[in-house]
Amino acid sequence: MPACDDCLRRTWLIERISGYLEFQRKQVDDVLSLGDQPLIELWQERRERRGTDEALDREYQRFGAARAQLARIRAEAAGLELICVCEPEYPERLRRLFSPPAVLHVAGGMGRFLELAAADPVAIVGTRRPTAYGTDVATLLGRGVSVSGLCVVSGMAMGIDAAAHRGALAAGGRTIAVLPGSAGEPYPKTNQQLHRQILLTGVAVSELGVGSSVRKWTFIARNRIIAALAELTIVVQGRNRSGALTTAKLARNLGRRLGAVPGSVLTAQSEGPHSLLKEGAMLIRDPQDVLDGLFGAGIRAVLDPALNGLRDEQRAVLDAIRSGADTLAALAAAGTGGGEALMLLAELELAGCVRRATGGRYVVVA
Repeated sequence: MPACDDCLRRTWLIERISGYLEFQRKQVDDVLSLGDQPLIELWQERRERRGTDEALDREYQRFGAARAQLARIRAEAAGLELICVCEPEYPERLRRLFSPPAVLHVAGGMGRFLELAAADPVAIVGTRRPTAYGTDVATLLGRGVSVSGLCVVSGMAMGIDAAAHRGALAAGGRTIAVLPGSAGEPYPKTNQQLHRQILLTGVAVSELGVGSSVRKWTFIARNRIIAALAELTIVVQGRNRSGALTTAKLARNLGRRLGAVPGSVLTAQSEGPHSLLKEGAMLIRDPQDVLDGLFGAGIRAVLDPALNGLRDEQRAVLDAIRSGADTLAALAAAGTGGGEALMLLAELELAGCVRRATGGRYVVVA
């Protein structure tokens, strides 16, 4: 499905005026909804006010079949597949945006992307600086959504986004990472290994081409794609000014379901989710709440193979940790696990049901 010349020219134009869009990032969704000529005119007005005159319009007119083919060749060399908004296979959810990406650049396989995008994806987003609780919840939700046969969508940022992707991957599921730069390049660079793991079973997508610069406006533009792809957007943690709240606002404007995870009122990262809950967002405590919100209460149940295969003594330890006996000493005092408590904890950790935290504590993550 090669993108058409006109849509590739639109992508070139967006990248060409990227510096201008940086000044318009608060209204970037509105600006991106403009046609090509109005965009060029806005850019020209700003250049003229600065006393310079670059002939962007002439460059635009010279963008023809040869330049479009060069863009396709560069994408193929980078391992990317392209689909434009003109194609009937283009995801319908994205088409409903006021400013749908002219071209989607996909790493990991176009067929895989279209399959995942059509299967009621769930977006899990939040702050780059979560608490341990936020990371655990994002991992838990990513895992639970994945084992339930749904796709996790997020932005592969540090913190909540990365934890959600990792939770999905740990459960053997597939996930969509929407990137603020080229789909073939991990962002941030420190998530290079995560990017590679995602592409083994899932995809990375972007509206920007090979070699595109990451700017502040591209994060906001990226968030609108996350919100549009997802049937349900869940905010785990974030301040009221967090980018995750931008994603939530976009999801609400699109008429999509919106959920939020409650947290401690003493924690700054709970500010955003609590505001959303006050405004009527769905309360999300665990993966079952996600399924109930999407399909109706009790219609579908979370079937986690790791939990279903537990022995009675392993379940007893897991329940004790949930009840607050989260150290080896506390388990012994509660009479749970007996002399085998340490071995049972090790088994639960290997199964991905618990993780060790600071101070010798154990935290349930499944």
